[in-house]
Amino acid sequence: MRRLRLVGPERHYEVSFVDRDTGDLNSLSVIAGAFSTGKSTVLEFVDYCLGANDYPRHPEVIAKVLHAFVEVELSGAPHVIERGLGDQSAHVFIRPGMLDDNTRPPVERRPIKPPGSPDSLSSFLLMHCKLEGVQLKEAPTQANSGTDPLSFRDLMGLCFLPNERVASKSLLFENQHMKNLKLRQVVDVVFDVHDDRAVDLGQRINDLEKRLSRARVAYEAAQQIVEEQGLGGRMELEIARDQAAEDLAAVTRAQEAIDQRVAAAAGFAEAQRQRHQAAANEARRAAAVLRDRETQLRRMVPLRAQYAADVAKLTMLTEAHRLFDPLQIKVCPACLTDLGRTIEVEDGSCALCHHPVAGATGALTLGDVAPAMPERNGAVNGSDAAGTSGNGTLLDEESLLAPFDVSKELRATKTRLTELTRFVEDLDAEVRRLRPHADAARLAEQEAAAEVDHATQRAISPYLAERDALARRRQDATGAAQFAATGLQMITSLERRADNVLRLETSIKGLREELATTGQDQTDRAAIIRSISDRFAAILADWRYPKLSGAHLKEDLVPWVRDLRYTQASSGGRTLISLAWILAIFEVSWEAGGYHPGFLLLDSPQKNLGQTGERDAEFADTVTIADFYKHLHTWLTGPGGGAQIIIVDNAPPSGAENDIVVRYSGRADQPPYGLIDDAIA
Repeated sequence: MRRLRLVGPERHYEVSFVDRDTGDLNSLSVIAGAFSTGKSTVLEFVDYCLGANDYPRHPEVIAKVLHAFVEVELSGAPHVIERGLGDQSAHVFIRPGMLDDNTRPPVERRPIKPPGSPDSLSSFLLMHCKLEGVQLKEAPTQANSGTDPLSFRDLMGLCFLPNERVASKSLLFENQHMKNLKLRQVVDVVFDVHDDRAVDLGQRINDLEKRLSRARVAYEAAQQIVEEQGLGGRMELEIARDQAAEDLAAVTRAQEAIDQRVAAAAGFAEAQRQRHQAAANEARRAAAVLRDRETQLRRMVPLRAQYAADVAKLTMLTEAHRLFDPLQIKVCPACLTDLGRTIEVEDGSCALCHHPVAGATGALTLGDVAPAMPERNGAVNGSDAAGTSGNGTLLDEESLLAPFDVSKELRATKTRLTELTRFVEDLDAEVRRLRPHADAARLAEQEAAAEVDHATQRAISPYLAERDALARRRQDATGAAQFAATGLQMITSLERRADNVLRLETSIKGLREELATTGQDQTDRAAIIRSISDRFAAILADWRYPKLSGAHLKEDLVPWVRDLRYTQASSGGRTLISLAWILAIFEVSWEAGGYHPGFLLLDSPQKNLGQTGERDAEFADTVTIADFYKHLHTWLTGPGGGAQIIIVDNAPPSGAENDIVVRYSGRADQPPYGLIDDAIA
C-alpha cells in the first residue's frame, strides 16, 4: 500500500505510506492520534478499495467523500484502484501508474461480484499473488465435496485485523462455520500445503488454458484493429507526439512575438484611440441625457391634459347659475291653473300662500326661502328648534342659502396647469436642442473609430496573414498530438493484452512444472503448523506475556496459552494472543516465500492494555507496548525486509515516533484535526 486518497466535491484527503524524502515504501507506518479522528477509517477505506462490501459511513465521510483511491504495488509495478461510494460501488477502475501521473493509460473496469469471475477485482489481485484459479472445498473432509473459487476477501482474513477482531473470542470466525472453514483452507493455500494438490493444479491449469484462449482471441482482434488504423509503432507515435508538442510550443512563442510587434507598430495611434474613447463617452452621455428628457416629456403631457380637463369642469360649475334660468312658479300647485303673474313678496308674506317671509323682497323663485320642515327629535331642516346645527353651531340664513364657492380651487388648478405647461414647453425645447447634439456626438464617435481603423490598418494588416498561418500550424499540431495520443492509448491497450497472454502462458507453465513435481517436494503441513506455533510462542515471549507457558497452535490453528484455549484468557491476554497469532502466520509465510500478499493492517494493538477500552491490570502492569514495536522493528529490518505493516494506534511509544506517518490531534488549533481535516467538531 503506497497511498490512500479520498476525493470529494471540493477537495481531497490523503494518507501516504511512502517516505517523503526518498520515495521508498515505509516498512512500518503508524497512524496515531486522538479518538474519533478517522484513524480506523484509513484502514477501512483501504479494505474497501480491495473489495470489502461497505465503506465507513460517518457523517463527515458521507458529506465530504465521493471516491476512494488507493495506490498499490502489484508485482513490483504501481497501480491505482479507484472505487466510488454509494451507487458507484459495484465496480472498480484499475490503471497502471501512480496517483499523480499526468499521462493516464487505459483504465480497466472490473466488477466486485462475483469474485470468481475472471474479470473481477478479486481475480486481478489473486493473479498478482499467484493464486488465481484456486478452489476451496465446501466440505474439506469429504472427497466429493463441491468447491468455491478462492476470493481475495478470503485472503484478507490474514491481512487485516480490525478493532472488533482484536481480543475477540471468534478470532478464527468460529461463530461463522463456512468462514472458519475457508480461513483454515486459506492458510493451507498460502503455505501451499492444501489437500488434493494435484487435482487442484490440474483444474487450475484447465481454467487458465480457457482464459488463455480467450485472451489470445482478444489480443488478435485488438492487433487487427491497430494494424488497420495504420498507427505505426510506439516509437513512431512517441516521436510524433513529442514533435507535435514542440510545434505547439513554437507556435505559442511566435504568436506572443507577433502580439508584441503588433502592439509596438500600433503604438503611434494612441492619440486617435484616446480621441475615439472620449468621443464614445460623450456620445453615450448625450444619448443618456436625451433619453431622460424624452421620458419626462412623455410622462408630463398626459398630466397637463388632466389638469386642463379639471379647469374646464370647475369653470362650468362656477358659471352654472348664469347659464341656466332659475326655476319659477308659473302654475298653481293645487289646481294646476296658469297663474298669469309672477309670485312676489307682498307686505312681508308670500303672495301665493300668504306665509310670512322674512328678509325677502321682489319676485320669488323655487327654493329662495327654505320653509320650516319638521324633522325627528324637534330638528328643522338639519337644525334644532333653537336654530343650531346638530353639533351645536348656530346657522344663519345666509350660510344656508349661499351657493357652493369653487373659485379658490379653480385658481389653484389654473396655477398648477400654467406651471406644468411652462415645464412641458421647456422640456420640449430642450429635447429639440439635445437631439441634434446627440446625433452629432454619435457621428463624431463613428468618425473617430474610422480614423483609428484607418491609422492602424496599414500597420496591422501585414501581421494578419502571419497569424493565420500560425493558426493553421496550431491546428495541424493539435491534430497530430491527438492522433498520437489516441494511437498510444491503442498501443498500450494492445501491449496490456499481450502481457496478459504472456502472464497466462507463464502461469500455466509454472503450474505444469509444479504438477510434474507434485509429491516429490510437497511441504509437510504438520511442519508448517509447528513453525507457526513456535513463532507464536516466541512472539508472546518477546512481549513478556505474564506467566507464559504452553503457548502453541492446534492443528485447526486455534491458539492455546497456559494450556487453555485463547477464549478463556482475559481481555488483555486475548489482545496479545490475536496480535501474535496473525503476526506468526504473516512472518512465517513471508520468510518461507509463501503466497501471502505481503502487507498486514493492525488496528488498536493497545486495546485493553491501558490505552483503549477497559484496562486489564495484569497485562498493563507487565507488558509494555514498546516491546510490541521493538519486535516489529527487529523483524522488518531482518528476515521481514520488504514486507509492510500499517498500524492504527492512539498513543504509540516514543520508540515508534519515526514510524508515524500522520498524527491526528482532534483539536481545531492543532492541524490536522483528523482524516477529514475540515470537518471540525
